[in-house]
Amino acid sequence: MREMRPLQALGLSAMAEAAYLALVEQGPQTLAELAGRAPLAGSPRESLRRAVTELGDIGLVSGTDDRLTAQPPRAMLEAVAERRAREARIAYESATVLSRFWLDHTSGSNYVEVVDSSHGHLAVQERIHDEAVAEVRGLSIGPVGRSDRVPEVSPGTLDALGRGIAYRVVYGAEILQDSKALAVAHECVDRGEQARVFPDVALNVLVCDDRFAVLGVTAPDRTGHHSVVVQPSGLLDGLIGVFESYWRMAVPLPSAGEVFESGSGSMNEHRQLLSYLSAGLTDESIARELGVSERIVARRIARLQEMLGARTRFQLGVQAGRRGWL
Repeated sequence: MREMRPLQALGLSAMAEAAYLALVEQGPQTLAELAGRAPLAGSPRESLRRAVTELGDIGLVSGTDDRLTAQPPRAMLEAVAERRAREARIAYESATVLSRFWLDHTSGSNYVEVVDSSHGHLAVQERIHDEAVAEVRGLSIGPVGRSDRVPEVSPGTLDALGRGIAYRVVYGAEILQDSKALAVAHECVDRGEQARVFPDVALNVLVCDDRFAVLGVTAPDRTGHHSVVVQPSGLLDGLIGVFESYWRMAVPLPSAGEVFESGSGSMNEHRQLLSYLSAGLTDESIARELGVSERIVARRIARLQEMLGARTRFQLGVQAGRRGWL
């Protein structure tokens, strides 16, 4: 009989799969008890804890080291399937857009311009803000790796917001874990920007009305940046379509004034927590961002599930969406 490895097929570690099967077969256990079960016996405690975290990230295990409980797999894995289907859809749209760019650019199209200096990169982005007459749309990967550069509002952004230009921006969820970058985003939101977050935003792009766009890319030697200016064309239409796909799936960026406490919580606090969950953050990341323990985060999520009659976190997101909480 072929060995069952369904979770490894989804990208989880062999230890995570073994831990889940043990919890299903043996029932709730402590981390120490789980470490004594075959085939996990002798595994380093930290490695096992990471494996349990893998399972917790997709909702297959709940609880703390003192009591770990396996959760029914169907709803959780269907949620994973739905998320990956959304990501696959975006990847397909991105592939279409970039394929158009490749074919058009390599054949000498006259509606694509490459700007290859760092100063030019900033200047061409400033054009977006200066020349917009109605709306600027943007995708921002957000903080990537370690950098000594202090995040700042792009030149011209605040002036454009001040003269009534509408801004819609989708940030990568990593921004929620970078306080300085998050402060910059909140400064723009305070001036009227609509901001949302989504895991793994794939590219940096700004669209000026429906007239032109600037796609930011890293130079091949990673010593600088290139900008690709896209004029009206099928490629521009594709970039706008990619943005709108992200916008529909992203969730609102929690406001700077929202507070998270261990009490019953206000509506703003519920929205904040739901936004973090929908953005793909783990309990550990949410706890670190909010300055509380993972146990408090788990309690708040459980309380919200009880309030909305949701048995799983996936159902919690559905119910919250239906009520307009997201």
